[in-house]
Amino acid sequence: MDITRLIGETTEYDKKAALETKRPKSWCKSVSAFANTSGGVLIFGVSDDGKIIGLADPVGDAEKISEIIKGRLDPIPEFNLSFCEEEGKKLIILNIYKGEETPYYYSGDGVMEAYIRVGNESVKTNSTELKRLVLRGKNTSYDSQLSSYKAEDYAFSKLKERYKKWTGSSFDDKDLISFGLADEQGYLTNAGALLADESPVRWSRVFCTRWNGLNKSGGMIDALDDAEYSGSIISLIENGEAFIKRNSRMMWRKTDNSREEMPEYVERSYHEALINGLAHRDYLINGSEVHIDIYDDRMEIYSPGGMPDGSLIQERDPLTVPSTRRNPVLADVLNRLGYMERKGSGFEKIISGYEFQINYDESKKPKFRSDRYQFTVVMLNLNYDVPRNGTQDDTQDGTQDDTQKDIKHQITDLIRKNNKISTEKIAIALGVSVSTIKRRIKEMENVHYVGSGFSGHWEISGDE
Repeated sequence: MDITRLIGETTEYDKKAALETKRPKSWCKSVSAFANTSGGVLIFGVSDDGKIIGLADPVGDAEKISEIIKGRLDPIPEFNLSFCEEEGKKLIILNIYKGEETPYYYSGDGVMEAYIRVGNESVKTNSTELKRLVLRGKNTSYDSQLSSYKAEDYAFSKLKERYKKWTGSSFDDKDLISFGLADEQGYLTNAGALLADESPVRWSRVFCTRWNGLNKSGGMIDALDDAEYSGSIISLIENGEAFIKRNSRMMWRKTDNSREEMPEYVERSYHEALINGLAHRDYLINGSEVHIDIYDDRMEIYSPGGMPDGSLIQERDPLTVPSTRRNPVLADVLNRLGYMERKGSGFEKIISGYEFQINYDESKKPKFRSDRYQFTVVMLNLNYDVPRNGTQDDTQDGTQDDTQKDIKHQITDLIRKNNKISTEKIAIALGVSVSTIKRRIKEMENVHYVGSGFSGHWEISGDE
């Protein structure tokens, strides 16, 4: 047994200077956590600072460890005891394997508690985490569970449209059963409910905000644009991406023969991040939703639920993290629809999408962070610190014609969203001067201001 290697794997081991028989919970909670998460090792005879202390009676201690586990853990997890000598001192290595009969409870002081591993800590489960362990112990998942909703009460036009577009085949109602979205009696699974056009899962939503500045307190105008979407996961993907595109700008520069586009955000990367956020989020967390937050310098896509194995993504190499599907039925359907790959290369796609951009350097590499309750992808604005040539209306080294068309298009989008929006707010939203907005609107023959002052409103001819 390589003790040095174990000490380096903080998410997979704990150490105890000695066996505590009067306070077995101090180490039994780690046994419960390892069995409920991904397995792990307890080393007896090593202090918290990693000093080798050794045990006076390792054989006797091993017998007590075995007795306490069998008396305090329910069900009894699979484990293995072995001895090791380090620096001439005797140690006990307790290997606890990942359990299949979760949850594994510690019983003591009149209570039964289950623990999980989060980073290098063993923490007591909350009600949502306990539900998840119960499902795992039944070899099932949230999305495969039957709901109380009947398939005949819901439409699946979004699903059928995407399936036809991607495969060229028609999606029949009987496919709901073969895809795991309904049972023979016509009841939807939770995956089916999530994919219905008017999804009855109230917390399956996406909240989108374009913040004014670098944080959520941007001064007089906190948010420049915001939207809330519900419905089928397919609609959430489409609407979420549309919001990002609406709030992103394109720079470009001339080359000898053409021009090179320089987007603020990489479509392939945010597409993958959004799909991962919806496919792998924890739907057991009621009242939660996916968030897209766009700031001046970055975009953050947040989804409820940490890493399934309890690790912290910021402490791992994202390119080597194996694919774990929290919602396997949903992931399988999204794969059939061309949104996901079975091999689970999401992190790699998010990162590589950025690496191929003209103005990318290592400081712009997408970042990932997680804790017990959430997972966030942070993608930096590739153009945030890129100097612009010419006026505010110009993209780098570009002609003004294309830029003016783009600004006019964005102006009409903002007016359609709020026909009483002021030219000052339009200017702030687009990052140009008020005089520029007034000049562009004057050139737009289809845009008119009806009335005067605050009581008036914009009208776009041709719009209903």
